[in-house]
Amino acid sequence: MIGRDPGERHRAASPLELLYDLTLVVAFSQAGTQMAHLLEIGHFGAAVGAFAFAMFAICWAWINYSWLASAFDNDDIFFRIATMVQMMGVLLMALGMPALFSSIDEGLHVDNAVVVAGYVVMRLSTVSLWLRVARHNPDLRRTALTYAGLISAAQVVWIVLIFVDPPLAVTVAIVVAVGVFEVSVPVIAERLEGGTPWHPHHIAERYSLLVIIALGEVVLGTVLAISAVVEEQGWSWEAGVVAFGGTALAFALWWVYFMLPSGDVLARHRERAFVWGYGHILLFAAIAATGAGLHVASFVIEGVAKIDETAAILTLTVPVAVFTVGLFVLYSLLLRQIDAFHGLLIFGAVLALTGAVVAVAAGASLGTGILITVLAPVIIIVGFETVGHRHQAAAIARILDENR
Repeated sequence: MIGRDPGERHRAASPLELLYDLTLVVAFSQAGTQMAHLLEIGHFGAAVGAFAFAMFAICWAWINYSWLASAFDNDDIFFRIATMVQMMGVLLMALGMPALFSSIDEGLHVDNAVVVAGYVVMRLSTVSLWLRVARHNPDLRRTALTYAGLISAAQVVWIVLIFVDPPLAVTVAIVVAVGVFEVSVPVIAERLEGGTPWHPHHIAERYSLLVIIALGEVVLGTVLAISAVVEEQGWSWEAGVVAFGGTALAFALWWVYFMLPSGDVLARHRERAFVWGYGHILLFAAIAATGAGLHVASFVIEGVAKIDETAAILTLTVPVAVFTVGLFVLYSLLLRQIDAFHGLLIFGAVLALTGAVVAVAAGASLGTGILITVLAPVIIIVGFETVGHRHQAAAIARILDENR
């Protein structure tokens, strides 16, 4: 594990990385399903809090492994076995989601033993790989040992948390404190010896693939909503509206995400990787939450939810709004510029989302609300394809000129 060439041509995600990502499907699905169950009974605070905890654990462990693999993947037996251990950790986290969400909903303590155990398994697998890097690569030994040491220190706290059952408020404080420490580890380690040799286009592809994995939750939520309509009304116009709206929403969000010129900019400005990489946690969570919102819609259509249709459409429009604003903020931070045209696109998208809520509150069906919600990313797509792409081309040209 001496490090791969960061300028390697035609570097792409490996079959092993794709297999590993499949386990994230299960984890996202569990987190989204549990969030939907709490949302449909109106327990919004517990739903959002537990979902944030779960998504951070899932995404942060994945991020650490993916950047390490981008820099040092040698595809030998040890690396493959370590990846399998990572996959087991993801599945453990998924199995612990129901207990985590229900305990946070109760508000007394956090039953996070299984989730934390899965997280620790993933992180210790990563530590073993960093120790191999330290052994095989003298030039990066200090960096690798810093990663291994600081990650291990954090895991000690997590392991103690498995066996100690503090009150909810204390647990939240510990999680936030250790979480902040964990996200600071790469910032510290990457500054020691010039940074690890991660590949910009490969890492951009890895993130885009996880976005697609998360969009699978939107597709799943669409299927659940359609099934609910068909069960209640049979194959009707409303079923067709829900089917088209949910599918179009997933497709439009995919289109909007791939407007982000990640690989090209990261290749020129590797120092912008931190804000770009960390910012994606919010995007992944927003996409998965969008799928949960469609799941909530299915509960309302079936007539088993305790919230009304207006609250249900808000569980969909809010995460779409978070994704939209978050993506444009990330775009601005990545390119280090603010485009006034983006402000117009955000305004149009928020206006469409507001229209969806107003329409449902006025008596329109949830299917109609879903269809109006689709207009938010569609407005951005139209704006980018007609005008915005020229703004982006000019911005990229400036970045290339700066580095000549």
